[in-house]
Amino acid sequence: MTLQRVLAALATRYPAEDRMVPDLDRITLLCDLLGSPQRGYPSIHLTGTNGKSSTARMIDALLQGFGLRPGRYTSPHLDSVTERITLDGQPLTDEQFTVVYDEIAPYVELVDSRMPLPMTFFEVLTAMAFAAFADAPVDVAVLEVGLGGSWDATNVVDAQTAVLLPIGLDHLPLLGTTLTEIATEKAGIISAGATVVLAQQEPEAAEVLLRRCVDVGAIVAREGLEFGVVSRATAVGGQLLSLQGLGGRYGDIYLPLHGAHQAANAAAALAAVEAFLGGGDKGMLDVELIREGFARTASPGRLEVVRTSPTVLLDAAHNAPGMAATVAALTDAFAFTHLVAVVACLADKDVVAMLEVLEPAVAQVVVTQNGSPRALPVDDLRDLATDVFGEDRVQVEDSLDDALSTAVALADAEAEYGGAGVLVTGSIVTVGEARTLLRHG
Repeated sequence: MTLQRVLAALATRYPAEDRMVPDLDRITLLCDLLGSPQRGYPSIHLTGTNGKSSTARMIDALLQGFGLRPGRYTSPHLDSVTERITLDGQPLTDEQFTVVYDEIAPYVELVDSRMPLPMTFFEVLTAMAFAAFADAPVDVAVLEVGLGGSWDATNVVDAQTAVLLPIGLDHLPLLGTTLTEIATEKAGIISAGATVVLAQQEPEAAEVLLRRCVDVGAIVAREGLEFGVVSRATAVGGQLLSLQGLGGRYGDIYLPLHGAHQAANAAAALAAVEAFLGGGDKGMLDVELIREGFARTASPGRLEVVRTSPTVLLDAAHNAPGMAATVAALTDAFAFTHLVAVVACLADKDVVAMLEVLEPAVAQVVVTQNGSPRALPVDDLRDLATDVFGEDRVQVEDSLDDALSTAVALADAEAEYGGAGVLVTGSIVTVGEARTLLRHG
């Protein structure tokens, strides 16, 4: 009940990640009132369109392997809001979450009284993460932006290691309507003198990011030049990698995640940890510790197998680039002969683009609606899916629970031929709700 009290108070501050206000006034004032907890430890800051949470988890696991105590802040969550803030890889307990909220709540109210707009849900959570990390204390904070970069609440840190993952068209028009505009917003996390781990980008985005690095005197490590994936092979439950790091080549790395995109995320994570620990300048880091760190990495909701007979996969792809990575990973890591998709999306996404990418990979699709206030109504999703898949390949269910049952039944009908499965996708909200249903079903 104590946690529920906190969640109810936070809920009054929605819409959280929807409201893009181009200033850092509220979070800056709150951090000042709290004694600037975000300056009590170094930070690794991540932005990009896809891959932030998975890469942050890998960085976290690698840092733990080197005996450091990391704090990790990611968003959104799958099961509980408490999982957004972790210490040593573990989410805050309900009690810890409640305590840190109660500690900062009077200062949040003070900021509300001084500002024309109240603090948002995300701003309050960000301050909670900063405070929790300072109290722990942590050796390093691994911070994922919530939205964009320049005006994101996390951008009150002065991170000397920044990770720029691939940038695509998403969160339109909040971040802009072109890659150049979106990249400009995300480039805002690059601080003077920082080391920037730069994943492969579209030319328009790369130009913006490299110009920003030059302007602020940042050091750049580029995927495909200073670091990258040398080789990858499918393995049981994941893949076996050889990675080129800043200090040398690391071979025989087992990563328990699927897909070329996760291999690229691993290369970025390795480069970020090398940059943070000075590995590039001093040569290679301990390869056994690197292997151990990657081997214990987990990324829930990213091609996560939650059931067998038939296989049920959860994947939080919520834009066209993310869906393309998912489809490629499905082909790479699984041998489905009949795959049924359960899809529920948010209304502000390019749903048609996602469906068009998904269409060649699945035999049938069951459309439904998740519980988000931003959810695309199921009737609208049905119409879009029918245009892409054809009427005979689309089924409609009003609830996610019914959609899961229908999809499993459709897959079971093909089970005698082997290779049948179910993929739940379209939104992080959808995947989070499906995990809850399947865990308690």
